[in-house]
Amino acid sequence: MWIALTILAAFMQSWRNAFQSELSQQVKVSGVTLARFIWAGPIAALYLFSLYQFQPSELPSFSYQLYAFVIGASLMQILATGLMVKLFQLKNFAVGAGLAKSEALVAAILGVLFFGTSLSLLGWIGVIIGAVAVMLLSTQRGVKRLSLNTIVLGIGSGVAFAFTSLWVREASLLLMTDSAMYDPIPFTHRAAWVLLSVIGLQTLILVSYLGIKDRATLLALWHRPRLTLSISVCSCIASIGWFSAMSLQAVPYVKTLGQIEVFFTMLISVFWLKQKVKVNEILGLVLIALAAILVMWT
Repeated sequence: MWIALTILAAFMQSWRNAFQSELSQQVKVSGVTLARFIWAGPIAALYLFSLYQFQPSELPSFSYQLYAFVIGASLMQILATGLMVKLFQLKNFAVGAGLAKSEALVAAILGVLFFGTSLSLLGWIGVIIGAVAVMLLSTQRGVKRLSLNTIVLGIGSGVAFAFTSLWVREASLLLMTDSAMYDPIPFTHRAAWVLLSVIGLQTLILVSYLGIKDRATLLALWHRPRLTLSISVCSCIASIGWFSAMSLQAVPYVKTLGQIEVFFTMLISVFWLKQKVKVNEILGLVLIALAAILVMWT
C-alpha cells in the first residue's frame, strides 16, 4: 500500500512542479507558493469527509505537541516550496526538481541521527551517490563550474522538505498514540487530519501575508485560474499520497522510493515543456535514482 501511494505521490508531484515552473515565469515566488495550497484546502476537507462516510471512525484528539508538529511542518513546507520556485527561475525545470529531491537523502541522514532509523553500509553508499548527483546537477557548465547559489538553494529546499516530512510523520503517529484508548484511527484518516491542518494553516499564513503586503500577487493568481487550480489539485493529491505513505512507513524509505519522480520529471520536461536536458543532468538524475534504489534495498 505505501509503495502504491508513494508512486502516486511522485507522479502527481511531477506535474505540480511542471505547473509551478510555468507559473513562476509569470508570478512572484510567494504567489507560486500560495498556488500550491489555495485550492488544496477544500479538496483535503472533502477527502477527509469522504473517508468518514465510507469508514466511520473516532475523531482524533489534538495535543499541544501535535500543534507544534503541524506548525513546524507548515512553515518548513512554505520555505521549501519558495526555495524550489527560486530554483526553477535559476535553471530549467528538470534540474530544479532534481535538486529539490535532495530531500530524500537529507531525510535518511536526519532519520538515522534523530528518529531511530538504521542504514546499512549499502544504504550509506546510496546516500553518498545521491550527494554526488546533487553536486552534478548543480553545475552550470560542466563539473568544474559549480553554482554555489544553486547548490545552497537546492540543499536548503531539500532540508526544509525533509523536516516537513519527518514532522508530518510524527504528527500522524502522535494521533495514533493519543487515540490508543479509543478505537484505532485508520492511517488514511490520521494522514487526512494532518494534511488538512497543515494546508489550512499554510493558506491562512500566505493569504494574510499577501493580503497585507502584496495584493497584486493575489490578483495575479486570480487572473490565472486554470494554472492555479491545476497546481492545487496536483499538490493535494500528491500530499494525500505522501502523508498516507508516511503514516505507514518511515520517511527515508518513502522519500527514497519517491525518487522515481525524477523519471516522470524528465519525461514532462522533454515532451511537455519542450526543454532540453544535458548529458550531465541526465547522469545526475540517474544517480539520484540509483541512490534511491540502494537506500531502499536496505
